[in-house]
Amino acid sequence: MQYKAVIFDLDGTLIDSLADLADSANAMLASYGYETHETEKYRYFVGNGSRKLIERILPAGKASSKEFVDEALAKYKKIYEGRFLEKTRSYKGIIDLLKKLRERGIPLAVCTNKHMEAAATIVKVLFEPDTFAEVIGDRPGFPRKPDPANVLQIAENLGAKPEEIAYLGDSMVDMQTAANAGFLSVGVLWGFRGKEELVENGAEVLLEEPLELLEKVEFVN
Repeated sequence: MQYKAVIFDLDGTLIDSLADLADSANAMLASYGYETHETEKYRYFVGNGSRKLIERILPAGKASSKEFVDEALAKYKKIYEGRFLEKTRSYKGIIDLLKKLRERGIPLAVCTNKHMEAAATIVKVLFEPDTFAEVIGDRPGFPRKPDPANVLQIAENLGAKPEEIAYLGDSMVDMQTAANAGFLSVGVLWGFRGKEELVENGAEVLLEEPLELLEKVEFVN
């Protein structure tokens, strides 16, 4: 099968943002006097959007209060806004992969459950202008992955059929998104989650490093 476009997840796929996410979330918790969490634990707290992240890290009694979650989420976003590029960088090999795909005329896009403002800013700062035809993050009133609505909208905008798109991600959410959309599901092993989770959720291709994509998947303009 030949593929004509690539859609990427962001955190754990294009960028290693774990430390900044953990530091910001822990700063929010500390501001309330709550117990913080080890950075490694955030590998499993993130992935379903910022609100779900906050619900997972708050004490149980607070996580069940919509009003308090709203307040804590707003505080977290403000903290994260001021530090989300302190330690966050693209993964080794990602820039080369994007360059080679663009040289082949393959359109690229990003779909993430990270809130839209942060996603757009990070992409703008860390990647060359016009690398991605579209960047979609978490927006009020729109479904989050693994709902396929956003990625299918991107596919339509790119002018590609679902079966012509490779979707790269590092978690079960991403593999489920690809399956729900009818894309080729490509699991990356350098991200936040592990091989077992990717395989159990339908990864059709696994990558040890970014440039392997060009060896394992055939692309045509």
